[in-house]
Formats: sequence, C-alpha cells, structure tokens
Amino acid sequence: MARVIRTRRSVRHYRPDPVPAPLLRELTELALEAPSSFNLQARSIVVVAGEEGRQALTRATGGQPHPKEAPVMLVFVAESAAWREDRGDIWETALKGGAWSGRFAAASPEDARAFYEDPGRRGLEREYAVKDAMIAASFLMIAAQAAGLATSPMNGWDEDEVKKAIGADGRDDVHIALLMPLGYPAETRLHPGRRDHALTCFDESYGR
Repeated sequence: MARVIRTRRSVRHYRPDPVPAPLLRELTELALEAPSSFNLQARSIVVVAGEEGRQALTRATGGQPHPKEAPVMLVFVAESAAWREDRGDIWETALKGGAWSGRFAAASPEDARAFYEDPGRRGLEREYAVKDAMIAASFLMIAAQAAGLATSPMNGWDEDEVKKAIGADGRDDVHIALLMPLGYPAETRLHPGRRDHALTCFDESYGR
C-alpha cells in the first residue's frame, strides 16, 4: 500500500482505451466505502463516459485536456441536505447487518439532525458534505492507482456548467466537490517531492 500511495501522480494526458465496466464498478464501490459523518453518505459519484457528457465537462473546465482525453470523468457530488432527508435505508442496513443496535439506529436520525442544526444555521452544510465527498475521492484515487489506472483531482471548473452537464442544473442542495479523470496514462510524471516532514508534521501543537 505504501508503494501505491508513493507512486500515485496526477496525470493530465490519457490513452483512449476504455476502462472495463466491472473494474469501473469496483472502483466506485470502493470509493463509496469511505466513511462519512453520521454515516449519512452525503455524497454521490456521477460517472461520465459518453462523448456528449465529456465534451460538456471539457467546456466547464475551460478546455483542459483531462476530460477531453480521459475515457471516464468522475464527478463527486456533495449533498448538503442529506441530514434533512429520510435516509432510513441507512439505519435499516446498519441494524440488519448487526453493526448498530436497535437503540442506536433508532436514535441516529434525531442525533444527526441535532448535530447538523448548528452548522446549518452557520451556513456550513456545504462544507460538511464536501468533506465527505473528498474522502470518497481520495479512496478512489488510491484504488485506481492500485489497479494500474491514473487519475487527477481537478480544480478550475464552472460549478453551474458542471451541474448542467450532469443533470443537476439549478439544484442548490447539491454541490460539485471534485472532478476526476480516470483512465490509462499516456504520460509518465515524476514525483515533484514533498516538503521536509519536520515542516509539515508536528507533535502536540501546530508549528512546533
């Protein structure tokens, strides 16, 4: 696992070879194994492999090469209203699987609402959901690297245009957390290095 993490690079150019459907399904399933606040799973992945969708994402990113070349684009969507919705299937699954007690499962919806009311008042619902989506994206990047595929977490896109591309136009309850091309690399990128560990990892208090 250490080798997989240390050798992963952000790749901008991709071969046109398609990603096999079973592998793509496995990678998205692994990504969605990521933890989330209160297990609300307030994140989704939109898999965009069609030409029209990838062209729309290319326009949304200002013509960057990633979505133009990669056979698959993944859009990580954060769902800020998840705590307000009925997510009874989550509690039921945890209860049936023995992961949660009946008492814990019964209390979870109200506990989640009580927890999220404060960030909701402070306008932090989006931030909390984006965190969950980013954790899922990180899981997928590592899983893809282990499978011999390349990725690149993308910034630099128009959120409204991305929403249009994935059929979420006008939705204020969903937010674009990350765009990620997925495919076989057409380039080899060297490790650019990381700052000295002592400059970025501290004991007990920041900066010491």
